[in-house]
Amino acid sequence: MKNRFDLIIFDWDGTLIDSIDWIARCLQNAANDTRHAIPDYQSAKDVIGLSIEKAIAALFPDANENEVNTLVGHYEKAYFSKKISRDDLFTGVFDMLEALKKNGYLLAIATGKTREGLDEALHATGTVDLFSITRCADETQSKPHPKMLEEIMTHLRILPERVLMVGDSTHDLQMAINAGIASVGVASGSHEADQLLQYQPLHCLSNPTELWLHFID
Repeated sequence: MKNRFDLIIFDWDGTLIDSIDWIARCLQNAANDTRHAIPDYQSAKDVIGLSIEKAIAALFPDANENEVNTLVGHYEKAYFSKKISRDDLFTGVFDMLEALKKNGYLLAIATGKTREGLDEALHATGTVDLFSITRCADETQSKPHPKMLEEIMTHLRILPERVLMVGDSTHDLQMAINAGIASVGVASGSHEADQLLQYQPLHCLSNPTELWLHFID
């Protein structure tokens, strides 16, 4: 894959940072706090990657708009109560991103997080300057709609055949399919390898730093 791509677009949660457990627990706590049925752990993981509004609506299909907004508020209060740092990145991820950029690859983020949430995470982990552009679900369409990928490619003037999406969820890989770009699955977050492989990624890695083997000498 070394000479095939110019731009590598990463998901954030579960792909670069070890946050899936925390997000799932915050979703469960939001349900408990608002007296809704608490989703099981896997169901909570399954919606990670969608915008928070779509995730809540998927978990609680009978909730009306006001109830969804209340659940979102409780989720965000719980989520932002934890301060993260570079140590929350998966082991080796920071060095890998630096090496990819040094080797001439453009890097970007496409995430279901809000702009507020991603900006806080980027600054806390010291990764702001590693990415040429980032797109969040609250400023464009939620995954698996391809719009955020299309906006990134348009901004950087990179053709789809020169772009790779790296993600840990089926939402990431379906978004890549919808945008007409290649993907690599990472079984470090929301979904297991057997689920990711159904979306025909070029590879399915056990952890994100295995990208070293494919892109960096």
